[in-house]
Amino acid sequence: MSTLAGPTTLCGIELAHPIINASGTFDAIAARRAFGDGVLERFPFSAYVSKTITPEPRAGNPPPRLWEEAAGLVNSIGLPNKGLAGFLESDLPVLAALGVPLIVSVMATGAERFAPLVEEVAARSEVAALELNVSCPNVHSGLIVGEEPEETAALMRRLRPLTAKPLIVKLTPNVADPAQIALAAEREGADAVSLINTIKAAPILADGSHWLGAGAGGLSGPAVRTIALRQVSEVAAAVQIPVVGMGGVERGADAAALLAAGATVVAVGTASFRDPLAAARVRSELGRLVPVAGGREQA
Repeated sequence: MSTLAGPTTLCGIELAHPIINASGTFDAIAARRAFGDGVLERFPFSAYVSKTITPEPRAGNPPPRLWEEAAGLVNSIGLPNKGLAGFLESDLPVLAALGVPLIVSVMATGAERFAPLVEEVAARSEVAALELNVSCPNVHSGLIVGEEPEETAALMRRLRPLTAKPLIVKLTPNVADPAQIALAAEREGADAVSLINTIKAAPILADGSHWLGAGAGGLSGPAVRTIALRQVSEVAAAVQIPVVGMGGVERGADAAALLAAGATVVAVGTASFRDPLAAARVRSELGRLVPVAGGREQA
């Protein structure tokens, strides 16, 4: 009996199943520090996407950084990380020991700043692919590239010659037509696209004050699920390259819906904050679903 949760490939990378993590939502280093090798034995993802790294270290946004919404979460983390040198020295050896393909998420303030990130990260044998974060709503420079097709195309023209390893472009949902951004990325050599990232949001209290230290952030979780389904469906119909689908995945049926919408693999994000093994449950539930005609699934 075939199921939806069997082995698959992403950009030529063999995966044991189609469930991976969304960047920044599962800290594998902290988890292993807390729980030891048990994390490796029960690791819920078939590939691991690192937290986004930038050329220099970042402290992130001022607290408070999180706001719980009725059906989701607004975060304003702001990409805290050790920078390129710190990542390569301290984090990469730990992540390489996870036993699954490693996809490193990178971000910079323009193509020339992206270039050394891509060159140095891609040169490491431990790295299977790179995700280009051009869509983070908390760092203005990401929006410049990710909101304009020609900016995305220009970035790819600069970065594509630097490595033969897969480049996955993470799209922003905060545009009228994400498919146009995806097409620009594909035209200039992207191997895959991933979506959706968080949606711009601002928790404002009754007295007019802003809860988040940075004032605004990005909404994720079940509240964005149907938006993700529409955008994944439209992008998958427009491009020939694989699509990594994410947005509000809480159950196996949610992952199945994204696969039916055209995703090749599905990323679990916000659910992992509440339950670090949420992805394992999603995979198990997905494995009990059987694909049938018409794109539906049955237990």
